[in-house]
Amino acid sequence: MILPGDRPESIAAAVSALARGELVGLPTETVYGLACDACNDAAVARIFAAKGRPNDHPLIVHVATAAAVSRFARAVPPFAQALMDAFWPGPLTLILPRLPAVGAACAGGQDSIGLRCPSHPVAQALLQSCWGAGIVGLAAPSANQFGRISPTTAAHVQAELGEGLLILEGGACSVGIESTIIDCTRGVPVLLRPGILTRAQLEVACQCTVRERDALVQGTTVPRASGTLESHYAPKARLRLMDAKALLTAVTLLGTELHAAPGGRAMVALYSRVPLDNPVPGLLERRMPGDAVSTARELFAVLRELDAQGVKLIWVESPPPGPEWDGVRDRLQRAASPALVKLTG
Repeated sequence: MILPGDRPESIAAAVSALARGELVGLPTETVYGLACDACNDAAVARIFAAKGRPNDHPLIVHVATAAAVSRFARAVPPFAQALMDAFWPGPLTLILPRLPAVGAACAGGQDSIGLRCPSHPVAQALLQSCWGAGIVGLAAPSANQFGRISPTTAAHVQAELGEGLLILEGGACSVGIESTIIDCTRGVPVLLRPGILTRAQLEVACQCTVRERDALVQGTTVPRASGTLESHYAPKARLRLMDAKALLTAVTLLGTELHAAPGGRAMVALYSRVPLDNPVPGLLERRMPGDAVSTARELFAVLRELDAQGVKLIWVESPPPGPEWDGVRDRLQRAASPALVKLTG
């Protein structure tokens, strides 16, 4: 059931459900999460079961304020504190050394834990009320089946997980892709997953170089983190990435072979910044925005829409090379894997 998230009675119902060990659909500025009390191991197990997610794949814990970090982390490096000061509440997750007595189930058994303070007003209202009820943090991975497209509306969550789940309505997510993840357990900040925040923004905030995961010394153990598997965020249709020239060539060469399914349904979809000169029968065209922020905001919703249209193949124009596109590029590459096809003209 979907409840309006801006009503106190809805927040109260969600807190009661969480206190009973139940799961709740939670809006954040990034994507909708499937939330439970992070310190209730039985409830955490229900998240893994509901999503079909391996239980050694860590969950991010969402907290109301930076003051709650001390309930989960045993140390906060100065650069991590600087990142919190700059971007919390907001779309940034920090991997920190975990206190031994808390969050083991959320952490997938690791000695580190991912923490985030979301900025969405409904998420904040729920987290603040949970804190008052003795629930110090909410484990909340994306509210979808593991490996599939993340939800950015309450309706997406309900379609994925059913009408029996209590879901707080918070509108469409304003960011649209998952948070940036920075590992803070190595003595230097290490980027594990790009998001809407750019490397330059992060480096200005923490006054040090943000390292790439692959740049660490060979053999260095890096904590597992959400959304970093090679294949993730995948639609049911097969997704192919191509540069603009190759994409237009493919449309030209294959256009005459495309045929609509019975009832006139398109079999192939195009998501590109370059418009076609003429419509192609059997090809469903969607324009990609010209800027990274707008594309991130709509990306998962567009992929879900194209899946709902029943297309078998989605051709996507590769994002431009600028760093502001890193988060979108990462999601598309993972959505295309393991059948990743990069064509050049």
